[in-house]
Amino acid sequence: MEKRRYERPLIKPIKAMLPGKVGTDAYLSPVLDIDGVPIERLMREYGSPLFVFSEEKLRSNIQSAKRAFSTRYPNVQFAWSYKTNYLDGICQLFHDEGSWAEVVSGFEFDKALQNGVPGSQILFNGPSKSKADLLKAVQKGAFIHIDNLDELYLLSEVADECGERPKVALRVNLDAGLSQQWDRFGFNYENGQAWETLCKMERMGKFDLKGLHCHIGTFILTTKAYAMAAEKMARLALRVSQELNVRLEYIDLGGGFASHNTLKASYLGGPDISPSFDDYAEAITSAIYKVPMKASELPMLVLETGRALVDDAGYLLSTVLSNKRSAAGRRYTVIDAGVNLLFTSFWYDHKISPAQPYSKYFEDVTLFGPLCMNIDMIREYVCLPLLNRGDHLVIHNVGAYNVTQWMQFITLRPNVVLVDRKGSVSLLRNAETLQDVKGKEMPIK
Repeated sequence: MEKRRYERPLIKPIKAMLPGKVGTDAYLSPVLDIDGVPIERLMREYGSPLFVFSEEKLRSNIQSAKRAFSTRYPNVQFAWSYKTNYLDGICQLFHDEGSWAEVVSGFEFDKALQNGVPGSQILFNGPSKSKADLLKAVQKGAFIHIDNLDELYLLSEVADECGERPKVALRVNLDAGLSQQWDRFGFNYENGQAWETLCKMERMGKFDLKGLHCHIGTFILTTKAYAMAAEKMARLALRVSQELNVRLEYIDLGGGFASHNTLKASYLGGPDISPSFDDYAEAITSAIYKVPMKASELPMLVLETGRALVDDAGYLLSTVLSNKRSAAGRRYTVIDAGVNLLFTSFWYDHKISPAQPYSKYFEDVTLFGPLCMNIDMIREYVCLPLLNRGDHLVIHNVGAYNVTQWMQFITLRPNVVLVDRKGSVSLLRNAETLQDVKGKEMPIK
């Protein structure tokens, strides 16, 4: 008979506070599998911690997004945001669903090419394109989104040297009614910068002006902001047609759609306040239709959403290392996944689920990672059942940005796997080894 574990009794004051609209976290169902594949098997075969992606969820997300927009607008094109998650297996899945590539560096541009994306289906954004990057983009026929005048003049030099006309779009920043306006990137709409630059580009006579691009921010929870941006962009496109006699091929409204994660300090959970793809699509397309353009003149609508497509398709599986008490008596639980793997834990309260059946006893827990630094905190406050060393947890909605912003710090980066629609598991990325880290080091002579 197994010896029962002893937990020291703890007297805690009752917190007389009302539950939120969605209740409390205490009523959790254990997550025992991902798309039918048992958690226990995944961790036994691929180790802990472990990133897991669901092909079913990835495909259903992009299909839902495309359906929401294409049923409201005649010409829609999604472009997968490489910075959100640039694992080849993830990118190729979205390309298989018809998405172009949206990149913000020469590294990402090369990755898209190696993934089989033709240059004519690559949108090159970002403020730091080198001359070599621009030359390659021109030669491959990519769409170059101009961020600043220095970049415009550099591209002019490239055009002269290679004897080709670059395909370009102008990045625009604008007031979309948000508390923080993203005016670092592109040219301002309201003060006339954007229009002046469009006129300058046409006078230079070296470029094929194909579109307009804006990106109003990240994790935007109000669809009204997109409606304002879409109408302003459409009116600018109409003005380009009427006054510069250039018919633009597309309007790119960027990304920023919210996922179902919960922002820190949010009273309501992400699933309750995040707009749906239909909500975003209705706001954007209705706003474009307000602009007096003929049906035959409507530009292609390009969308670069990343987070909302991949976040809830990613899971981080982790193992409990230890439990202890704080000086004030709070239960601290340490797991083997830290902020070096879960960068988004700095601004999200990720949903945490036990991965095995549990007792009815719950307690408020601070969940720490394994790093030797006090900021390695996954959740400052979460109500979880009592967990023992060796128990497993599932951290939800981790698909966006974590495998592009993770760090090799103190611990090595783990395996990443994909569960496909047939229930098979395949490696997307092998776990790092010591040789992977040392391989780039050079001995002192």
